[in-house]
Amino acid sequence: MHIILTHEQADFDAIASLLGANLIYNEAIPVLPRRINRNGRTFLTLYGIALPFIDPRDLHNDPIDTLTLVDTQSYVSIKGIGAETKIQVIDHHPLRKDIPNDWTITLADVGATATILVEVIRERGIMLNTVQATLLLLGIYEDTGSLTYTRTTARDLNAAAFLLEQGADLQIATNFLNQPLSTSQQKLYDKLLQNSEHIHTHGFTIVIVSGDSKDMDEELSSIAHKLRDFLDPDALFMLVTTRGGVQIIARSTCDNIDVAEILKHFGGGGHERAAAGLVKKGNIEMIKKELINILPKFVQPSITVAQIMSHRPQILTPKTPVKEAAERMRRYGYEGYPVVKDGKVVGLLTRRAVDRAIAHNLNLTAGSLMEAGSYSVHPKDSVEILKRVIAESGWGQIPVLDANDEIIGIVTRTDLLKTLPQQPRLPGKQNLSNRLEKALPPERLKLLKTIAQTAFDRNIPIFIVGGFVRDLILKRPSLDFDLVVEGDAIELAHSLARQYGGRVTSHSRFGTAKWILPKTNDPDHNQFSIPDLPFIDLVSARIEFYAHPSALPTVERGSIKLDLHRRDFTINTLALRLDGPHYGELYDYWGGLEDLKLGLVRVLHSLSFVDDPTRMLRAVRFEQRFQFKIEQRTLELLFEALSLLDRVSGARIRHELDHILIEPRAPVMMSRLKELNLMTSIHPALKWDEWLHSLFHTLTTDLPDPNWELTSYESGTLFKRDLSYTLWMIRLSPGEVESICKRLKLPTSLTKTIKSANELWRELPHLVKASPSKIVNKLVSTPPLSRYAVYIATSDEQLQNILINYATQWRFIKPKTDGHDLQALGLPPSPRYRYILESLRNAWLDGKISTEKEEQTMLNTLLQSHDNDVNI
Repeated sequence: MHIILTHEQADFDAIASLLGANLIYNEAIPVLPRRINRNGRTFLTLYGIALPFIDPRDLHNDPIDTLTLVDTQSYVSIKGIGAETKIQVIDHHPLRKDIPNDWTITLADVGATATILVEVIRERGIMLNTVQATLLLLGIYEDTGSLTYTRTTARDLNAAAFLLEQGADLQIATNFLNQPLSTSQQKLYDKLLQNSEHIHTHGFTIVIVSGDSKDMDEELSSIAHKLRDFLDPDALFMLVTTRGGVQIIARSTCDNIDVAEILKHFGGGGHERAAAGLVKKGNIEMIKKELINILPKFVQPSITVAQIMSHRPQILTPKTPVKEAAERMRRYGYEGYPVVKDGKVVGLLTRRAVDRAIAHNLNLTAGSLMEAGSYSVHPKDSVEILKRVIAESGWGQIPVLDANDEIIGIVTRTDLLKTLPQQPRLPGKQNLSNRLEKALPPERLKLLKTIAQTAFDRNIPIFIVGGFVRDLILKRPSLDFDLVVEGDAIELAHSLARQYGGRVTSHSRFGTAKWILPKTNDPDHNQFSIPDLPFIDLVSARIEFYAHPSALPTVERGSIKLDLHRRDFTINTLALRLDGPHYGELYDYWGGLEDLKLGLVRVLHSLSFVDDPTRMLRAVRFEQRFQFKIEQRTLELLFEALSLLDRVSGARIRHELDHILIEPRAPVMMSRLKELNLMTSIHPALKWDEWLHSLFHTLTTDLPDPNWELTSYESGTLFKRDLSYTLWMIRLSPGEVESICKRLKLPTSLTKTIKSANELWRELPHLVKASPSKIVNKLVSTPPLSRYAVYIATSDEQLQNILINYATQWRFIKPKTDGHDLQALGLPPSPRYRYILESLRNAWLDGKISTEKEEQTMLNTLLQSHDNDVNI
């Protein structure tokens, strides 16, 4: 295991460096320190969901083979680090004298450690999202004083410029930065801090500080900035006595308090968030009293919790069983539930806690698993109060209480983020219409546009979803697409059939329809007849939930956003809208575009593998097909759900294996299945080794020479699939083959082929010195694929020659005599026919006869023997 650590009391450079190292060492785990400064904690509370950090308490106890230290040259001892652990340092501080000689050190004389890592990120072409770029920028800005400290280098500026190109948000960065103070400024700061007064108006906290600065010549705005950051009010008014009068400096942190308007009352001005004024007459106490009196007139009421909360919340009691909580989370998709006892909030039960309890078969209650606490807000509370409660509690869901302290609603971190104008921008709606039109042949594109126009005419949003969009973005487009409509797919299909011909089949329970396109021989409706596209599937957007792990889903109508959320991985949640002016717009609700850029296979929620364990096999297939990586948390969830494969039907597992075995990168997929213990979780007898890996590398979808009698396969992919199954089990014991075929519910014909190949693999070496007739008698009843599988599996030339001779020569050798001849000779039909004809064939094979005359002589002898048997 490779982990990344930084120093305690971490600042933005430390946190940003954890992220930077994780982006460079993709498999390394960035572990947050136990103590983080206030600004860092607030940033992580709001935006940490988009970042890869883990709590040290969640770190596995696996041995740590590599430890990367960033922005520090020392570490707190952590379980798993031993004498064999390789340690590397990435830092911008001077080298410590006591660094061990075997450590790998990377130091640079730059303003921030984040700069070193950003340079590598830029060199490797690693793409960043807004949250990542902004955090890295904060790391550089904080340690360089927003690029003003004397230790700032050109490298820091270049790194910051790159981050801005990647989408770093300067407004967010500004909100989290601290400004440096001189010695004299610091002294005044301390005095002002001691003399601070908190005023509460319309749900906002306003701080007024006052003091004397007659003897100080330095600027005062930096002090106000630092006081604002430390005290974290909604607005700060700093009143200080100067030689020219009372200087007022004001800072606001929200749109509801316009400090410029307030200071106009005192002859000052500025803009909404920062203003100043000099009052030449009057003392501080008089001015402070006047300020307090006018504040209610200027402070606008904030957005309240009542405006953004969800009503009629679902709650749990401490005695609620974990299985019931899991069922609710699966059905409704909520990540947490308040736990209430005697009408009072006593804790929050999170999906992660439920996940772990289920994975470890712990039959616990909500009271045992919840995060204890009594955090709540009231409907009239401002979003600023909500923000503080979320930051303080770490809860993502906060109960809303009425005047009687009864729960009337729930408000979430997502609700809060939607109200913040400075929230990071998710990848915007790109338009991929040009790429779409280049990817599809003209006839398919015409059909697609016709369907989209019909939907638009009926005011129905329609989307291409899933794998087609993923592959289009990866520049490996396919011709198969799935269409989802926000509305009645069945009615849309009937509309298309009425207008353009064809017919419709539908499934009302799932809201799905199949528009079977008109045939080419229909003169009135043949404009959309495409030979390899007999029908179009239309699906109503829906939401699915699972009654129990591995069950088939229950379906309810939903939006496109919810429809995409039911899918397996984020990279498959992308959608292209097609109707009207939205044609070609990319919809990315669940971070799929970002994970495509990062090369990650990530589940959408923590119960994904519990809902459908076959997704574990799919995760491997996508990971290896695109040469991505399974995201770390997803990998943890996969390991926790391995045992659930026992509950999945063999047919569903076989379906996933079918897809894997026909992939070009099937060998590495199979190796990965073994590595993750998925193979033995399917069946303990399933094996994989270098012999199979090398053998599978030789397999293609090309059908072999017709002499092998495999031309009956409709496609090369089906041939490759069946051959792969056969080779996979060719060396197992008969009992293991029987058990695996039964577990996977393999078709009877394929089971027979596998068993025959397995038997031939063991028996063929004993036929090396046998006569051709004995070999033919063995092989004639063996399925052709069994013979071919043994041929390519063995490296023994003698065995290969036996199979080649049978395929190209021996199977064609037959006597001149047939059943009609025997009947003409007066021999009544009986099993004797087979004996005589096989005897003649064997004689030809073994060289005992070589002419028709010799065959006739042998036939007479066989007939005479028959007559003698009859007489007897």
